[in-house]
Amino acid sequence: MMGRAFSYFNSVSRVLSCLLGLTALALAGGMLFGSVRPSDLAGIILETFGSAFLTLLLALVFTTLFCWMRQTSLSNDQRRRHPWTEAAMQAADGVATLALTFTLLGISLGIGTLAERTLTPGTVQLVVRDLTKHFSLAFMTTVVGLPISAALRALIRVTEARFVAEAPRRLVHHQGET
Repeated sequence: MMGRAFSYFNSVSRVLSCLLGLTALALAGGMLFGSVRPSDLAGIILETFGSAFLTLLLALVFTTLFCWMRQTSLSNDQRRRHPWTEAAMQAADGVATLALTFTLLGISLGIGTLAERTLTPGTVQLVVRDLTKHFSLAFMTTVVGLPISAALRALIRVTEARFVAEAPRRLVHHQGET
């Protein structure tokens, strides 16, 4: 029981380290390409995506990576590894679903902006500003979410394929030892 709790704690610790490292790399990349300070970049990201999307995205990425860590720790036990592999795939697919859901939300909010306001020469600039803000949410969530989802799914599937491919060699190796 204590060993399992330690194993879960170790996985959580490793996932948090990975997430912090990836966040640092993303901020460094944004600073390199955008010539923006980290605090300004964080503000732009928060304004573009919103706290709801970012929170749900981080939760799904964390869940996927946690399940992947559990998958890798059970490399020799297919029966116990399988549920973690499936859970990781579901969480990775959830990232794509989240991205597409927020895309539709952004488009809906943009259309709602058009429906709520009367277009006059004096209001066109404000309406277009609100419309582009909502459409920015719509398309940026897809641009960010779908590649993240694809990368996570690839990580899980390639890891599982490696374990399946190595299973006959492990079996032969173990039988040769007896």
